[in-house]
Amino acid sequence: MPLKVRAYYDFASTLCYVAHRVFGDMHDELAALEIELDWVPIDLADLLGWPRGVAVERARRANSERVAAEHGVKVQPLPVWPDSRDANALALVLARGPQAAAFRERVWTGVFEERRVLDAPGTLEAFARDLGLALDARRLERARDELAFRTQIAREEEVTGLPTLMLGEFPFGGVQARETTRMVLARWAERQRERLRAG
Repeated sequence: MPLKVRAYYDFASTLCYVAHRVFGDMHDELAALEIELDWVPIDLADLLGWPRGVAVERARRANSERVAAEHGVKVQPLPVWPDSRDANALALVLARGPQAAAFRERVWTGVFEERRVLDAPGTLEAFARDLGLALDARRLERARDELAFRTQIAREEEVTGLPTLMLGEFPFGGVQARETTRMVLARWAERQRERLRAG
């Protein structure tokens, strides 16, 4: 059985988009380590107290561009921090289902490659239609509550930014060099399996 690693993200974050592409490229390496990422959306604006709908600081955009370039990912950072709660909530509704990965890919592509405005009227509905999904308003409302709950859990786990991988109780944050990430995950996986064999 593969080891599960919780990967916290938010669709509004340029760095999370970069992580999505980087970990996609690392698929074979993760498979060799027998590690499976469990993508869990949270609300970064709530976590850090950021205002929604305001311009993203120039320094923050420049940092995202630098990290993306270091990993060979072409991306133009979002100029305005969107309200990503509904998109994140819908990802929770679909979590672990057959369309979860396809939905993440559709949103990432739509926002960061097609430059669709995530919180514009009709955008999320269009993404859902592209995958043959129908939005259930009541289920989405419950998922918003779950999003707030999971964000609180991440806060208690001392997550201070996104993306973050939870290696047991240790938050491994940011988009690190690929070799660094592979080494950290390999060491963590080895320790986990040692504990399983001993326990």
